[in-house]
Amino acid sequence: MDRNRNYGKELDKIIAKWKEADEAEGEIGKMPGRKLLLHSCCAPCSSYVLEYLREYFHITVFYYNPNITEDEEYRKRVEEQKRLIEEYNRQVEEADFKDMHSTVNARRIEVIEGDYEPDCFYGAAKGLEKCPEGGERCFKCYGLRLEKTAKLAAEQGFDCFTTTLTISPLKNAYKLNEIGEGLGEKYGVFFLPSDFKKKDGYKRSIELSKQFGLYRQNYCGCIYSKLNGELVK
Repeated sequence: MDRNRNYGKELDKIIAKWKEADEAEGEIGKMPGRKLLLHSCCAPCSSYVLEYLREYFHITVFYYNPNITEDEEYRKRVEEQKRLIEEYNRQVEEADFKDMHSTVNARRIEVIEGDYEPDCFYGAAKGLEKCPEGGERCFKCYGLRLEKTAKLAAEQGFDCFTTTLTISPLKNAYKLNEIGEGLGEKYGVFFLPSDFKKKDGYKRSIELSKQFGLYRQNYCGCIYSKLNGELVK
C-alpha cells in the first residue's frame, strides 16, 4: 500500500462517485444510500463520524470492543454509544439539527452490540504484552475488531464497512486501512477508506462530546493502555 494515500479524499471521491451513479439512474439529487456497517470504539470517536456519514449511508453501528478489559468500563462505554445514537435518531425524527453539521438528508442509525469477549483480546495480545502503545499489539487488536466487523458485514449483506478508529490521532490510519482492505478482500465486502481525523474531524468530535455531555475515557480500553496512561501522569 502507498503510505502517501489520502484516505479522506478517497472517501469523498467514493461518495461523489456513488451519488453520480444514482443520478445516472434517474434519481436526481438522491444521495448514496448504501448500507454501511460501522465499527465503533466509543461514543466520542463515533460522534463526528456519525454526524458526517449519516448524510450518505444507512448506518448500522457495530459495537465490538473485547479490548476493554473491565466489565464496568465496557458497560459505561456501550451505554454512552447507545445514548448518542438515540439522540441522533431523535434529531432525524424531529428534523432538529441546531448546532449540527447535518441536513434533512440525515438518516436514522441502527446499532448492534457485539459479544463482550475479553479473552479473545488476551489471546490476540499474547506475547505482545510489553509492546509499546501504537505497536504490534495494537495492530493485532485492530485486526481482531475489524475481522469481526468484516465477517458480519458479509453475512448480513452490507455494501461496505469501516471503523471510527481512524479519528484518533493516536491510531495508525495507514495500518487500519491496510488491515481493513485486506479483510474486505477476504470476506468479499468493500472496505470504506477513511482518515476521519482530517478536516478537523477530531476537533469536531471534542465539540460534539461537550455538546452531548459524553463520557470521554482517558485510555484506549485495554489494561496495557490503562497502565501506560497511569505511568505517564
